[in-house]
Amino acid sequence: MIVNPTFLPGISNYLEPKPKRVLPPIHEWSEDDQPRKKLVKKGARSLSQAELLAILINCGNTKQSAIELAQEILLSCNNNLSDLSSMNVEDLTKFHGIGYKKAVTILASLELSRRKQSQLPSKKNVITCADDVASLLRPLLEDQFYETFYVLYLNHANKLLHYSCISSGGLTSTTVDPRMVFQEALLQKATRIMLCHNHPSGSLRPSNADVNITHKLKAGGKLLDIEVLDHVIVSSEGHFSFKEDGML
Repeated sequence: MIVNPTFLPGISNYLEPKPKRVLPPIHEWSEDDQPRKKLVKKGARSLSQAELLAILINCGNTKQSAIELAQEILLSCNNNLSDLSSMNVEDLTKFHGIGYKKAVTILASLELSRRKQSQLPSKKNVITCADDVASLLRPLLEDQFYETFYVLYLNHANKLLHYSCISSGGLTSTTVDPRMVFQEALLQKATRIMLCHNHPSGSLRPSNADVNITHKLKAGGKLLDIEVLDHVIVSSEGHFSFKEDGML
Protein backbone atom coordinates (compact mmCIF):
# COMPACT_ATOMS: atom_id res chain seq x y z
CA MET A 1 0.00 0.00 0.00
CA ILE A 2 1.27 3.46 -0.91
CA VAL A 3 0.71 6.08 1.78
CA ASN A 4 0.37 9.72 0.80
CA PRO A 5 2.37 11.60 3.46
CA THR A 6 0.23 14.70 3.09
CA PHE A 7 -2.59 12.84 4.88
CA LEU A 8 -0.42 12.00 7.87
CA PRO A 9 -0.44 14.82 10.45
CA GLY A 10 2.99 16.32 10.95
CA ILE A 11 4.78 14.00 8.50
CA SER A 12 4.95 16.56 5.69
CA ASN A 13 6.86 18.92 7.97
CA TYR A 14 9.67 16.40 8.29
CA LEU A 15 9.76 15.65 4.57
CA GLU A 16 10.20 19.31 3.56
CA PRO A 17 13.87 20.29 3.26
CA LYS A 18 14.96 22.71 5.96
CA PRO A 19 16.19 26.08 4.70
CA LYS A 20 19.94 26.39 4.59
CA ARG A 21 21.85 29.57 5.26
CA VAL A 22 23.96 30.89 2.41
CA LEU A 23 26.45 32.12 5.01
CA PRO A 24 27.27 30.70 8.45
CA PRO A 25 26.05 32.68 11.49
CA ILE A 26 28.02 35.89 12.00
CA HIS A 27 29.40 34.75 15.37
CA GLU A 28 31.21 31.94 13.51
CA TRP A 29 33.04 34.39 11.23
CA SER A 30 36.59 35.45 11.90
CA GLU A 31 36.81 38.45 14.23
CA ASP A 32 38.17 40.62 11.41
CA ASP A 33 34.97 40.03 9.43
CA GLN A 34 32.39 40.40 12.20
CA PRO A 35 30.86 43.89 11.67
CA ARG A 36 30.99 45.10 15.29
CA LYS A 37 34.56 43.95 15.93
CA LYS A 38 35.62 45.19 12.50
CA LEU A 39 34.23 48.64 13.33
CA VAL A 40 36.16 48.75 16.62
CA LYS A 41 39.43 47.64 15.01
CA LYS A 42 39.31 49.46 11.68
CA GLY A 43 36.75 52.24 12.13
CA ALA A 44 33.23 52.72 10.79
CA ARG A 45 34.42 53.80 7.34
CA SER A 46 35.90 50.35 6.70
CA LEU A 47 32.44 48.77 6.78
CA SER A 48 30.14 48.35 3.81
CA GLN A 49 26.60 49.73 3.87
CA ALA A 50 25.27 46.22 4.46
CA GLU A 51 27.61 45.71 7.42
CA LEU A 52 26.60 49.02 9.01
CA LEU A 53 22.92 48.23 8.54
CA ALA A 54 23.47 44.73 9.95
CA ILE A 55 24.79 46.27 13.19
CA LEU A 56 21.54 48.22 13.52
CA ILE A 57 19.46 45.14 12.72
CA ASN A 58 21.45 43.14 15.33
CA CYS A 59 20.15 39.70 14.32
CA GLY A 60 18.57 38.16 11.25
CA ASN A 61 15.83 35.57 10.91
CA THR A 62 15.68 31.77 10.65
CA LYS A 63 16.84 31.86 7.04
CA GLN A 64 19.13 34.90 6.91
CA SER A 65 21.93 36.38 8.95
CA ALA A 66 21.77 40.08 9.78
CA ILE A 67 24.14 40.73 6.85
CA GLU A 68 21.93 38.87 4.38
CA LEU A 69 18.82 40.62 5.66
CA ALA A 70 20.58 43.98 5.36
CA GLN A 71 21.60 43.13 1.79
CA GLU A 72 17.99 42.27 0.93
CA ILE A 73 16.75 45.59 2.31
CA LEU A 74 19.42 47.58 0.47
CA LEU A 75 18.75 45.69 -2.76
CA SER A 76 15.09 46.71 -2.55
CA CYS A 77 16.14 50.38 -2.73
CA ASN A 78 18.96 49.90 -5.26
CA ASN A 79 21.59 50.35 -2.54
CA ASN A 80 20.56 54.00 -2.32
CA LEU A 81 20.49 55.34 1.24
CA SER A 82 18.35 58.28 0.18
CA ASP A 83 15.69 55.84 -1.04
CA LEU A 84 16.07 53.83 2.15
CA SER A 85 15.48 56.94 4.26
CA SER A 86 12.21 57.57 2.41
CA MET A 87 10.82 54.27 3.73
CA ASN A 88 8.58 54.25 6.78
CA VAL A 89 8.06 51.76 9.59
CA GLU A 90 5.40 49.90 7.63
CA ASP A 91 7.72 49.49 4.63
CA LEU A 92 10.57 48.10 6.73
CA THR A 93 8.47 45.69 8.76
CA LYS A 94 7.49 43.92 5.54
CA PHE A 95 10.92 42.29 5.62
CA HIS A 96 10.96 39.04 7.59
CA GLY A 97 12.98 39.67 10.73
CA ILE A 98 12.38 43.43 10.91
CA GLY A 99 9.96 44.32 13.68
CA TYR A 100 8.77 47.64 15.00
CA LYS A 101 11.83 48.27 17.20
CA LYS A 102 14.35 47.46 14.47
CA ALA A 103 12.50 49.62 11.95
CA VAL A 104 12.48 52.56 14.36
CA THR A 105 16.21 52.09 15.07
CA ILE A 106 17.03 52.15 11.35
CA LEU A 107 14.94 55.25 10.66
CA ALA A 108 16.33 57.09 13.70
CA SER A 109 19.89 56.39 12.56
CA LEU A 110 19.15 57.66 9.04
CA GLU A 111 17.56 60.81 10.45
CA LEU A 112 20.63 61.52 12.58
CA SER A 113 22.79 61.16 9.48
CA ARG A 114 20.56 63.54 7.55
CA ARG A 115 20.69 66.15 10.32
CA LYS A 116 24.45 65.83 10.59
CA GLN A 117 24.81 66.63 6.90
CA SER A 118 22.73 69.78 7.33
CA GLN A 119 24.93 71.20 10.09
CA LEU A 120 28.12 73.09 9.38
CA PRO A 121 31.15 72.62 11.65
CA SER A 122 31.35 75.53 14.08
CA LYS A 123 34.58 76.79 12.50
CA LYS A 124 33.26 76.63 8.93
CA ASN A 125 29.97 78.43 9.17
CA VAL A 126 30.66 81.12 6.59
CA ILE A 127 28.28 81.16 3.61
CA THR A 128 29.74 82.77 0.50
CA CYS A 129 27.94 81.31 -2.52
CA ALA A 130 25.05 79.23 -3.83
CA ASP A 131 27.10 76.04 -3.48
CA ASP A 132 27.38 76.64 0.26
CA VAL A 133 23.63 77.18 0.56
CA ALA A 134 22.81 74.05 -1.44
CA SER A 135 25.28 71.91 0.51
CA LEU A 136 23.80 73.05 3.80
CA LEU A 137 20.12 72.68 2.98
CA ARG A 138 19.99 69.86 0.43
CA PRO A 139 19.80 67.15 3.15
CA LEU A 140 16.74 68.92 4.55
CA LEU A 141 15.06 69.46 1.20
CA GLU A 142 15.89 66.57 -1.12
CA ASP A 143 13.41 64.09 0.37
CA GLN A 144 10.53 66.56 0.65
CA PHE A 145 7.46 65.95 -1.51
CA TYR A 146 6.28 69.55 -1.09
CA GLU A 147 7.88 72.97 -1.48
CA THR A 148 9.67 74.27 1.59
CA PHE A 149 11.20 77.74 1.97
CA TYR A 150 14.27 78.43 4.13
CA VAL A 151 16.09 81.65 4.98
CA LEU A 152 19.72 81.86 6.08
CA TYR A 153 20.58 84.80 8.34
CA LEU A 154 24.12 86.18 8.11
CA ASN A 155 26.18 89.00 9.61
CA HIS A 156 28.24 91.50 7.61
CA ALA A 157 31.08 88.93 7.29
CA ASN A 158 28.70 86.27 5.90
CA LYS A 159 28.92 84.23 9.08
CA LEU A 160 25.84 82.08 9.51
CA LEU A 161 23.89 83.23 12.55
CA HIS A 162 20.79 81.11 12.09
CA TYR A 163 18.60 79.45 9.49
CA SER A 164 14.94 78.60 9.68
CA CYS A 165 12.05 77.14 7.71
CA ILE A 166 9.67 79.99 6.91
CA SER A 167 6.95 77.98 5.20
CA SER A 168 5.95 74.63 3.73
CA GLY A 169 3.33 74.37 1.04
CA GLY A 170 2.04 72.14 -1.71
CA LEU A 171 3.67 70.23 -4.53
CA THR A 172 4.24 73.30 -6.70
CA SER A 173 4.21 76.34 -4.42
CA THR A 174 4.51 77.70 -0.90
CA THR A 175 3.42 81.02 0.58
CA VAL A 176 6.12 83.24 2.08
CA ASP A 177 5.25 86.10 4.42
CA PRO A 178 7.95 88.82 4.20
CA ARG A 179 7.08 89.97 7.72
CA MET A 180 8.15 86.60 9.14
CA VAL A 181 11.38 86.70 7.14
CA PHE A 182 12.44 90.12 8.41
CA GLN A 183 11.12 89.65 11.93
CA GLU A 184 13.58 86.79 12.36
CA ALA A 185 16.33 88.82 10.69
CA LEU A 186 15.89 91.60 13.25
CA LEU A 187 15.86 89.11 16.13
CA GLN A 188 19.09 87.56 14.87
CA LYS A 189 20.63 91.00 14.20
CA ALA A 190 21.33 89.83 10.66
CA THR A 191 22.49 92.29 8.01
CA ARG A 192 22.31 89.83 5.12
CA ILE A 193 20.04 86.95 4.17
CA MET A 194 20.01 84.15 1.62
CA LEU A 195 16.82 82.51 0.40
CA CYS A 196 16.43 78.88 -0.54
CA HIS A 197 13.59 76.56 -1.47
CA ASN A 198 13.12 73.26 -3.27
CA HIS A 199 11.31 72.12 -6.39
CA PRO A 200 10.00 68.57 -5.81
CA SER A 201 9.32 68.28 -9.55
CA GLY A 202 13.06 68.35 -10.24
CA SER A 203 12.84 71.48 -12.39
CA LEU A 204 15.39 74.21 -11.70
CA ARG A 205 13.53 76.90 -13.62
CA PRO A 206 12.20 79.68 -11.35
CA SER A 207 8.45 80.19 -11.47
CA ASN A 208 6.83 83.61 -11.71
CA ALA A 209 5.99 83.31 -8.01
CA ASP A 210 9.68 82.62 -7.25
CA VAL A 211 10.72 85.73 -9.13
CA ASN A 212 8.05 87.88 -7.49
CA ILE A 213 8.86 86.88 -3.91
CA THR A 214 12.57 87.37 -4.56
CA HIS A 215 12.05 90.94 -5.77
CA LYS A 216 9.57 91.63 -2.98
CA LEU A 217 12.03 90.50 -0.30
CA LYS A 218 14.87 92.40 -1.94
CA ALA A 219 12.80 95.60 -1.89
CA GLY A 220 11.76 95.02 1.72
CA GLY A 221 15.35 94.38 2.71
CA LYS A 222 16.46 97.73 1.32
CA LEU A 223 14.07 99.53 3.66
CA LEU A 224 15.61 97.73 6.66
CA ASP A 225 19.19 97.81 5.36
CA ILE A 226 19.20 94.01 5.11
CA GLU A 227 20.75 92.73 1.90
CA VAL A 228 19.29 89.77 0.02
CA LEU A 229 22.40 88.08 -1.35
CA ASP A 230 20.84 85.26 -3.35
CA HIS A 231 17.88 82.96 -3.84
CA VAL A 232 18.83 79.33 -4.45
CA ILE A 233 16.49 76.68 -5.83
CA VAL A 234 17.38 73.08 -4.98
CA SER A 235 16.12 69.98 -6.78
CA SER A 236 17.21 66.46 -7.67
CA GLU A 237 18.83 67.94 -10.78
CA GLY A 238 21.16 70.29 -8.88
CA HIS A 239 20.65 73.90 -7.86
CA PHE A 240 19.91 77.28 -9.46
CA SER A 241 21.19 80.67 -8.27
CA PHE A 242 19.32 83.91 -8.98
CA LYS A 243 22.54 85.86 -8.43
CA GLU A 244 24.70 83.71 -10.70
CA ASP A 245 22.03 83.86 -13.41
CA GLY A 246 21.89 87.65 -13.22
CA MET A 247 18.33 87.74 -11.88
CA LEU A 248 19.12 89.48 -8.60
